[in-house]
Amino acid sequence: MKFLQISSFKHLLTHSRFLLTLRSDQGKYHSLILFRLSSAGDAIWDNAGSSSKDRAANRQIYVMESTCPHLGADMSHADIEEYEDTTVAVCPWHRYDFDLRTGKSETGLKACTYSVEVKTDPEDHDIEKVYVETPSGGNNWRLIELRPVSEEFADPPPKLSQIPVVNPPVVPITDPPTTLMQWAVLILQTANPTLKVLRTRHAVQLFRTGKLDSIGHKSSTAPRPPDVPPREESFLKNTVSPGKVKGRKSLAVMLHALANVEQWAWDIMARFGPSHPDLPPAFFSDFTKMALDESKHLCLAADVPPFCDVPATPYGSMPVHASLWESATITSHSLRSRLAIIHLVHEARGLDVNPGTIERFRRAGDAASVAAMEIIHADEVTHVTSGHRWFTWLCEKEGVEPVATFREEVRTGWRGNVKGPFNIDDREKAGLTPAFYEHLTGEMGEEEMEQKKGALEGLKALSLSDPVKPQVTVEYEDKI
Repeated sequence: MKFLQISSFKHLLTHSRFLLTLRSDQGKYHSLILFRLSSAGDAIWDNAGSSSKDRAANRQIYVMESTCPHLGADMSHADIEEYEDTTVAVCPWHRYDFDLRTGKSETGLKACTYSVEVKTDPEDHDIEKVYVETPSGGNNWRLIELRPVSEEFADPPPKLSQIPVVNPPVVPITDPPTTLMQWAVLILQTANPTLKVLRTRHAVQLFRTGKLDSIGHKSSTAPRPPDVPPREESFLKNTVSPGKVKGRKSLAVMLHALANVEQWAWDIMARFGPSHPDLPPAFFSDFTKMALDESKHLCLAADVPPFCDVPATPYGSMPVHASLWESATITSHSLRSRLAIIHLVHEARGLDVNPGTIERFRRAGDAASVAAMEIIHADEVTHVTSGHRWFTWLCEKEGVEPVATFREEVRTGWRGNVKGPFNIDDREKAGLTPAFYEHLTGEMGEEEMEQKKGALEGLKALSLSDPVKPQVTVEYEDKI
């Protein structure tokens, strides 16, 4: 039995449950959920002479697979219940219960559970560290992500102090959504950023706690997402070419770019879910988490200078670009292309440039923006990881080799070089080895690109009573 160090025990005292993402040398992913049932006070006790397993038992640390073996529900918001002489995790979808020690259920199903040990490290000031048994079927497992579960009682949502209050209700009075696909399309059709954020939070909470009828991607009546999401007037006035934004040095412009909520996480679920009914619930768990992150990033940027200190620069008042939706339109025909271009090119590029942006804010003495950017960057590493996870999953199902397939997707769906310098460490953490991106050039021609992104012309005539012409003509550089 092999074990992997995941954390110091002290670090686990911040929350009662954590999601763990592991990846093997073979590129296999495995998601686990850790439950810590003891309180911080219970953790202070004399462990002299006790074994590592005894320490784990006394601290009541349990690890099991993160999805229910019944229908794949996310177990992060499972109820924990005492039952006779054992403790069970109860799935939020259909109330199936699983023993935290054995994984057995009264229904006859069994969840995979993993042994936990707590050891003191004599070479590191006798700090107690937590180790988890690694899954079978892979070698050299490594911890990719240890993410605390944001429970309502533990993590209040970020404030929206500088975003205007909206009148429409979060849940529509007429025909409220009952599936995740319906919520996804509603959110994509919501122009106001505040309402978009609030609906995202509500929909994800309903999904995680089993209060939706279903995901809805297998239904023949699943709604279709808009080709281009509606935008508010201030956004349309300031939509410019990527090159126009890139040349600006203002820190305020940089924050506006960060707060530019595209919500393509909702789009990938709504657009490709119905055409891929074999997508497991874990796919939707990853992308609802991503959608929640995107909303959080808007809130973070909206609560730091210059947004909160300078009323003249509210969200939507400065130039942003629509290059993500340009690429989303170009890849709207293929889930594999979407994962490759949006996640493994666009978002991976964010991993390269974010550290430099953080340093600019640090030199400017802007501690609030540094703190926000560090959270955003950490989240974006997980977004690229999710892109890699599901791209390789799709390649395996289709019987193709991931690296060669990715490079071909970029060759036909991208223009210009994939430029460095590269953040090799964070790219590798997300699963992208240099073989994916080094010496890589997109060969998509101008005419082909214009044909594929034809739907973007809708930006000029979205559902506005008085369509607004952009102040700066949308142009596209030879190299993106």
